[in-house]
Amino acid sequence: HGCYFIPGQNFGFFRLPDELSTGSSIMPHKKNPDVFELIRARCNRLQALAYEITLMQNNLPAGYHRDMQIIKEHFFPAFEELNRCLEMAAFMLENIQINEHILKDEKYRYLFSVEEVNRLVSQGMPFREAYRLVGQQIAEGRFSTDIPRLHHTHEGSLGNLGNDRIQARMQEIIAGFQFEQVEKALTGLLEN
Repeated sequence: HGCYFIPGQNFGFFRLPDELSTGSSIMPHKKNPDVFELIRARCNRLQALAYEITLMQNNLPAGYHRDMQIIKEHFFPAFEELNRCLEMAAFMLENIQINEHILKDEKYRYLFSVEEVNRLVSQGMPFREAYRLVGQQIAEGRFSTDIPRLHHTHEGSLGNLGNDRIQARMQEIIAGFQFEQVEKALTGLLEN
């Protein structure tokens, strides 16, 4: 949903090139992120696959049945569809134009007020006091919007995405997965 709302005039964090969007049917100033809308719809359709497969297996007695062959008609095209969605998303993300100066816009003046409260708390100030102080600064027009002093350190923030831990965990998973056995089984299935 973020790629649908964030480029709009209410936020403006990024914009899409004209060739990757269409105009609104009623608002001349609006650009519709059609590709993202289509990706969303296709991914929603893919979510139905689990239910479809469940229904195809419904009422089957134990053992193998020809009914299971029908699953392939849904399963393999779904992977192709997912791959197309990922390719489209990658293409769109490569072509997004970021508004690098958006935070100078007056409407984002208090965007980092919570960050300031957190900074004060990390220095030992009780939360209620920090909250009251920042609120008072805002009310009196004294709140500083000095962005360079921000230090994003909590997990998942810009300064600490946790990519190293994610990558290490992914390597553990890949190392533990027995690709050779899967490849052998797939080859056997395809030969039959």
